[in-house]
Amino acid sequence: MCTMPAEWRTDPSEGAGILHADLDAFYASVEQRDDKALRGRPVVVGAGVVLAASYEAKRYGVRTAMGVRQAQRLCPHVVTVPPRFGAYVEASRAVFAIFRDTTPIVEGLSIDEAFLDVRGLRRIAGPPAQVAARLKQRVLAEVGLPITVGVARTKFLAKVASGVAKPDGLLVVPPAAEREFLWPLPVERLWGVGPVTARKLRGFGIRTVGQVAEAGEAALVSLLGKATGGHLHALACGRDPRPVQVGRRRGSVGAQRALGRGRRTAQEIDAIAAGLVDRVTRRLRAAGRTGRTVVLRLRFDDFTRASRSHTLARPTSHTPTVLRAVRALLAQAGPLIEQRGLTLIGVAVTNLDHDGAWQPELPFDQDSGPELDRTLDRIRDRFGSSAVTRGSLVGRAAGLTLPMLPD
Repeated sequence: MCTMPAEWRTDPSEGAGILHADLDAFYASVEQRDDKALRGRPVVVGAGVVLAASYEAKRYGVRTAMGVRQAQRLCPHVVTVPPRFGAYVEASRAVFAIFRDTTPIVEGLSIDEAFLDVRGLRRIAGPPAQVAARLKQRVLAEVGLPITVGVARTKFLAKVASGVAKPDGLLVVPPAAEREFLWPLPVERLWGVGPVTARKLRGFGIRTVGQVAEAGEAALVSLLGKATGGHLHALACGRDPRPVQVGRRRGSVGAQRALGRGRRTAQEIDAIAAGLVDRVTRRLRAAGRTGRTVVLRLRFDDFTRASRSHTLARPTSHTPTVLRAVRALLAQAGPLIEQRGLTLIGVAVTNLDHDGAWQPELPFDQDSGPELDRTLDRIRDRFGSSAVTRGSLVGRAAGLTLPMLPD
């Protein structure tokens, strides 16, 4: 059982000053904004795989990452439009400009969501609820997009509040009402609870956040391990001390590609993984970053997921070194891929350093060293990303590269 935080016993008008602002069905909303004929209709953005679905489409069970054909079976009158990433980036920049005009303390999470700390604005801008309401009005009036805002004492609670309030909502969770709001929610609302952890918890009769809190930290650590058990118990008890961080650099650099349904050969999967590694390591070098841990993420036909990781001896942004690690991880996951089919593959490098200094894990040939990486980067910078490509990728579609926040 957890001790009630002091904030749960304070004046309900005080303390809730963190905003989580999240654009609703972002890509689909941009398409509906720019084409009046799409408004009020079920819309899917994608090319083979659903990248975004409007709320009208979601009502039919359409969701991100399913195949477009499956979406059309679920909703025969759905309208499918190709992605326009330039339009999404432009809209994101306009929204983030409003965020930063609201408060200088903004932490971007992705192209369509951010945390804002407005606790110091009460005297000049009014209470956080009013600030959040004006923010929603400005985004709709100036950018033409609906946005949901959660307001709470901590980042975690603000994000949960925005998730509950979607779409186009505003929900304030006063500190005195945190337990009443949080504890009835399902365990999946806790950060870090995916399908596997949820099944473990439910197997022990733990279905709500309140039951996580009441189970006690020792029991959760015994069930889930020290890090996960302690983390979930702290969140369930309202403890999340993380501040909104301005200019926080990425903790990882990654890329992923949705594959759609259908079996792919090992050679095809290897070629796709190599292309992702090229993207990731180039982005690392461009940002002056190196990393030690290589992560492979997979999603299967049954929508289950798996991840594998390998930590190198030294941080690197060297393409062949990262590719060797990814290929070894793919070999480990081979039986799962064969049994379940593969619909998405992602590659990331985490455990990042900041100096960008290349260090090999293993001996390398002169032709595959860091100077070759830099030479290829210069050619691509001058002539375009497709000027140089792997032989295994010639004639293959490169796949969609989703826009992200800059490092």
